[in-house]
Amino acid sequence: MSENLIPQRGNYKKLLSYQKADVIFQLTYYFCHTYLQKGDRTIDQMVQAARSGKQNIVEGCMASGTSAKTEIKLLNVAKASLHELHEDFEDYLKTHSHRQWEEDSAELIAMRRLGTEHNDADFFMKLAQTRPPETIANMTIVLLKQADYLLHKQLQRLSDDFVKTGGFSERMMRVRKQTRGY
Repeated sequence: MSENLIPQRGNYKKLLSYQKADVIFQLTYYFCHTYLQKGDRTIDQMVQAARSGKQNIVEGCMASGTSAKTEIKLLNVAKASLHELHEDFEDYLKTHSHRQWEEDSAELIAMRRLGTEHNDADFFMKLAQTRPPETIANMTIVLLKQADYLLHKQLQRLSDDFVKTGGFSERMMRVRKQTRGY
């Protein structure tokens, strides 16, 4: 059986990292437009960081058929954008004298569990609409940590796959050899 030159990749919407990033984007948009003052530059920065996290996963996945390097680079950009957003939510808690949930707090443990059981934005948006801003910020921080872990694992797998099978240039050579009967 011959190898496809440009393999069909899975649907990015099925990736847990994408689903988590979509939840984070929607929560961030809601949070910023509900609780930050209109005209605050932080709104655009936070929404853009959340959007960048999600969109770079999309772009990386769509480029994956011809460039492992581009896919890895864009997933790293997504990871960096989400780290920037994490810092923004921590800054919000600090500057508004709100408590950030401690690692062993009941709230963080409960949210971590919810974050592993649910990846749909509607579920989290319904929660957010009944919670104060400091809770939404803390919820989002937990989800950001989970997204970071998922992206880390995804990047690790891509790296391992690249070492084992190479990239597009190596695949081009294999397909050429198969076609010529070598």
